[in-house]
Amino acid sequence: MFPFNFEWIWDISHLVFMGGLWYALGIIGTGMGYCIIKTISDTAQGKGAHHDEHH
Repeated sequence: MFPFNFEWIWDISHLVFMGGLWYALGIIGTGMGYCIIKTISDTAQGKGAHHDEHH
């Protein structure tokens, strides 16, 4: 069931589940957004690893 379905009832179990779902998705989205922005920033500044470098 989805919230836009007319049979949806906002009881405590739905609030906890949807709150936890959006909390987890927010953390994952924030982390991925940070990684994408950092990658773009590092690439634009030329900080990326070169293939001729060896450790």
